[in-house]
Amino acid sequence: MARYIGPKTKIARKFGVPIYGDDKSFEKRKNQPPGQHGPNKRRGSKRSEYALQLAEKQKAKYTYGILEKQFANLYERAQRNKGVTGEVLLQLCESRLDNVVFRLGFARTRAAARQLVSHRHITVNGELVSIPSYTLRAGDVVAVREKSRSLGVVAQALSSKGNYEWLQYNDEKQQGTFMAAPERIQIPEDIREQLIVELYSK
Repeated sequence: MARYIGPKTKIARKFGVPIYGDDKSFEKRKNQPPGQHGPNKRRGSKRSEYALQLAEKQKAKYTYGILEKQFANLYERAQRNKGVTGEVLLQLCESRLDNVVFRLGFARTRAAARQLVSHRHITVNGELVSIPSYTLRAGDVVAVREKSRSLGVVAQALSSKGNYEWLQYNDEKQQGTFMAAPERIQIPEDIREQLIVELYSK
């Protein structure tokens, strides 16, 4: 299963935001871009339009843990759907099973959520699903498998879970319902999706 396994703090420093979650190394050097000498002064401080668009696409990919081909396929799906392409693209990213497992608080990071899913600890509507990219539909119920509810990583993550309007959580059953794809204003990620659309439109 393809996934990004490179340096994470370096990527977070590149974009100036902790896209992989809490990171003490990032906090120490968040104002210093990656590289031995920091930003290259010879190139000047102004970035081209293409550079900004590419950076935004990379930021979205790393945030959601999606590789290039998967992301391009999601964009094609977003184009075919009704609505604003950029917003639909983010809605598709938010509708992925690994992302919803993260949002529900079953895992502290999307990478950990992806592992929970691929290791068969998560069910959708009572059936085991081991595909992190599985797209949820309105009304789908996501839960930790009964045999996996005692996992320490799940208990630790649940203690700091967030609250999202498009997800309904049941503490007693350790499950959540995906009510609907979130509206753009409900998605907390700082991503300028219009730049991504402009990049793919070239």
